[in-house]
Formats: sequence, C-alpha cells, structure tokens
Amino acid sequence: MNIFNKVNRDLYFMTDTVIDWIDIFTRPTYKHIMLDSLQYCQQQKGLIIHAWVLMSNHLHTIVSSYEENTRISDIWRDFKKFTNKQIITTLENDVSESRREWMLDRFIIKASNNTKKKQHRFWQEGNGEQSIFSVDYLQQKMNYIHNNPVMAEYVNSPDEYRYSSAIDYAGGKGLLDVELIE
Repeated sequence: MNIFNKVNRDLYFMTDTVIDWIDIFTRPTYKHIMLDSLQYCQQQKGLIIHAWVLMSNHLHTIVSSYEENTRISDIWRDFKKFTNKQIITTLENDVSESRREWMLDRFIIKASNNTKKKQHRFWQEGNGEQSIFSVDYLQQKMNYIHNNPVMAEYVNSPDEYRYSSAIDYAGGKGLLDVELIE
C-alpha cells in the first residue's frame, strides 16, 4: 500500500527561518514558545506533525491536517503570526538577554522594509511550503530534518537532539506528539 493512501491526507514540508538567520532559539524561553505554539495548533487547529526539528534559527516540519477544509497554509499563517508577536513581546521584556536591543533593532528594520506595516518582523517572508509528492521525496525530507542537528555538529546521532522528532522514530517519546510515518 502506498504511504500516501495510508496517511490519507496531503503532507507538506515546511521551513521557517528567523530573519537574518538570528540564533534566538539558543535560549530555552524561545524554544518553549515554539513548542507551546505547535502544541496549541495540534490541539486546537487540527495540525498533525509527522516530523520536526527546531534549530537555532529555523524550524523544519512535515505536517498535515485532520481537518479536510483547513489548509496547512492557514494554520501556518496563524502560527507564525502568533509566534512573531509572542517572541517579540517576550524579548522586549527579557532584560537578561544580552542581544536584546540588537535583535529588536533587526526585527524593526525588517518590518520597516515590509509593506504590511508591522512594528517587528521576526520570520522571513513565506514558509517554504512544499507538497510532498513521492515516497522518495518524503524520505529525503525526513532524513534532512532528523540529520540537521548532526550536520550542525550539535549531536552525534539524530535521536540525541531534544528538539526533534528523531527520538520518536527511534522508539522513544519526544517533546511533541508526532504521528509517525512508517
């Protein structure tokens, strides 16, 4: 049986990058905002996460939705809008963050270059949404996601990285609920 018949929904590979590749997800506070926001989308918006990795300045996921009439792009738009606001608000109030002023300045500059009059712009434009069209492409993206921390030399093995679904695919339980694709 084809994997796409088993999953019975469209799968998407998503990539979202912080503007200027700023390494904000080196701090637990900002990582947890991302995790909480993804969990909210799972519980309230029908988001299904099949694979994910949160790196220091970007997020990769393979996702789908339980809801037939809900587009992933709509869920992702809301996710990015919320995390943009939440991370900026947290950063504005985090006086212990040594790079706070520099980051906020970068986010303001990027917003001023955008026609959508926001005060701060956290995410780069777009979401790198790519429809997964074959089993080979799916496997390529799964390997890419799970090996990202290894390639960055954070860990020796994908399942050692805390902010990833690699542990789920290795038989453990990660930080987010993941619907495995086997």
